[in-house]
Amino acid sequence: MKLTTENPTAEQAAETRVYGKITRRLIPFLILCYFFAYLDRVNVGFAKLHMQDALSFSDTVYGLGAGIFFIGYFIFELPSNLLMQRFGPRFWIARIMATWAILSAAMMFVTTPTTFYVLRFLLGVAEAGFFPGIVFYLTLWFPSWRSARTLGLFILVTPLSVIIGSPLSGLILKLFENVGGLHNWQWLFLVEAIPSFLLAFVVLRYLDNNVAEAKWLTAEEKQIVQTDLAKDRANRDRAANGKAAHSLKEMLANRYVWLLALIFFSFNVGYYGVSFWLPSIIKTSGISDDFQIGLLAALPYVFGAVFMIWNSRHSDLKQERRWHIAIPAVIGCIGLTLSAYCSGSTFWMMTWICVAMSGTLALIPTYISLPGTLLSGTAAAAGIALVNSVGNLAGFFGPTVLGWLKDQTGQTDSGLYILAGFLLLCAPLIFMLPAKLVSPKKNHDLQHQHIAQSDADNPLNITERS
Repeated sequence: MKLTTENPTAEQAAETRVYGKITRRLIPFLILCYFFAYLDRVNVGFAKLHMQDALSFSDTVYGLGAGIFFIGYFIFELPSNLLMQRFGPRFWIARIMATWAILSAAMMFVTTPTTFYVLRFLLGVAEAGFFPGIVFYLTLWFPSWRSARTLGLFILVTPLSVIIGSPLSGLILKLFENVGGLHNWQWLFLVEAIPSFLLAFVVLRYLDNNVAEAKWLTAEEKQIVQTDLAKDRANRDRAANGKAAHSLKEMLANRYVWLLALIFFSFNVGYYGVSFWLPSIIKTSGISDDFQIGLLAALPYVFGAVFMIWNSRHSDLKQERRWHIAIPAVIGCIGLTLSAYCSGSTFWMMTWICVAMSGTLALIPTYISLPGTLLSGTAAAAGIALVNSVGNLAGFFGPTVLGWLKDQTGQTDSGLYILAGFLLLCAPLIFMLPAKLVSPKKNHDLQHQHIAQSDADNPLNITERS
């Protein structure tokens, strides 16, 4: 027997209000936290503009140092997300933020390639689990049919970090040269680490571990969310023929999880390769002013942010995932290829990098919603971490290869062609995932499904809608 309601309009309005309330409470704050996390991760790209000359680092040394962050990230990401389940999201997210802030500030003491490598590795260890932890945290508040638009709002911080952070980093470099006897790149690491450290203590007071603990939600609002989450779990089991992965062992045996990791790896080769090297690419095109470089580096992310919002909303509207990942990946490939081809012209190079980032960034929130659609429970926390950690190994591969090729050839064109090829690979790989597993559907008959939740004793009457 299908669940029905006498007044579906009122029911839908109630749902809209409660999820709007949760979004306003959580997303802006999480965006703020991730803004500084991402800024501390990639500001080494701007530090390079002066750090490399001051310390006599080759492009290979820089590329390896920028990328080795992701080795530490890879090794500790899965354990970090499992520990988050044990200690709770609030404490663990705060711990991550405090430790990465300290290590990011310590980058100002780099003097040799060895200290550069060690601190970047430890920074990866410290930050491991932050992004997948937040993705998992959001699955505790939003059902899968709302996940892409919600993650789209959150992941909007990726381009915003660059849109705001690039001019900010350029301005710090310009204003802080030789202040207090320190180089401007040393000030860059110190100044941008302080907000993360302070926010760690705010997290402990502001975040709730789950819906049940949220004193700012009424009992009726909690019931709406808990019913939707229970229905989502039932739908996930039905789509997987009752074999949805719930445990760590089941997650590791799930071939689709490893396919997701491969797709994310291919994507990140292109994304991080460009992200770390974009300030240097702009500088070699003839722009020398740090602040101007910062403004130009931000421009592709403005276009990317707009396309990201549209693509994630359209994906939820159509309840489709695969084409909303494949098409942006192809657009990103075309943009990178043509940016390399037009490297002799700053205008055309930047135009095509804007196209590349529009496609590349657009697929992120839609893609990130997939592990939570396929998995639940411990498997979801571990699966999101595994996919993210394996995928982020590309953050080591992309910058390192681009740096090595630049040392060998004197230019970045050949490296950009390789990055474009990896982006293109995402398109065929995504269609190896069955549509019924990755495309969320709210409209499933829940007959014979037993929802073992405390709120099921007094369920809401919900109209199923497609």
